[in-house]
Amino acid sequence: MLDINFGELMVIGIVALVVLGPERLPRVARTAGHLLGRFQRYVAEVKADINREIELADLKKLQTSIEDAARSIETSVKTGMDETQKELRSVEDELRHAQAELQDAVPKLDMPHMGMGAASSTPPLPPQGESPAPAASAVADEEASPQMELSLSRAAAPDPTKHD
Repeated sequence: MLDINFGELMVIGIVALVVLGPERLPRVARTAGHLLGRFQRYVAEVKADINREIELADLKKLQTSIEDAARSIETSVKTGMDETQKELRSVEDELRHAQAELQDAVPKLDMPHMGMGAASSTPPLPPQGESPAPAASAVADEEASPQMELSLSRAAAPDPTKHD
């Protein structure tokens, strides 16, 4: 703080002793020490306030830069989303157009072997409360099945390994 060496302090002390006298010198020295301590604390507080203001200014600069970066990211995301939505809408329109073309291009198929004609795509349902009757072709196939005949003949024949 002040550039005072030991020799200069000795000269100041001797002059103070002569001027003030030995009775008042300790009180004046104590008061001077208290004032010097207050002055040092005041200087430290001013330095701390200045440092806080500098840090606050740096934080405000950082905050504005972060806000600018966030805005730029937000705008880029929004533009990306808008472009993606446009692409998806165009793909959706193309798919609808292709579906319409396919429906126009493919004639209604007549599938008599599946029980479906051109007029209806599903077989008629039986009236409510009645169980559906088995198809005649399915009954005929079951009756003529060799596996079915084999299982019936085994069930009727006695087991040769069992003895009564």
